[in-house]
Amino acid sequence: MPGGLPEWQVDTNPFNPNSALITEWSDMPEQKEASRQFQISTGDEMSRGRYSNNMYVAHSPEEFMIDWLLASPSGTHLVSRVIVTPGHMKRIIAALTDNLNKYEQKFGPIKTAEPGEQKFH
Repeated sequence: MPGGLPEWQVDTNPFNPNSALITEWSDMPEQKEASRQFQISTGDEMSRGRYSNNMYVAHSPEEFMIDWLLASPSGTHLVSRVIVTPGHMKRIIAALTDNLNKYEQKFGPIKTAEPGEQKFH
């Protein structure tokens, strides 16, 4: 893994579907075994997740705001808003880049739609 970014494994709790056990591994040889585990509890509504097909990002000197949007024939709807510090945004981008590279290594390059191809017909 480039830069020693951690890998995560998420196991659902069979006794509580609103809970998950997260295990983090590091690719660094001295930390090859599971480095930490923690449990995340959430309500049923949140555990189902949200679908987003668009996003908007804005920032100030102190924080980044990420709006996850759903563009549909009835208009654009805010699905979720996440506000993070600049340092956390950098970690998010590194984790997404690492996972995107792993995905493309396993499944091949992702074809992105051109702006004009994204409209509903």
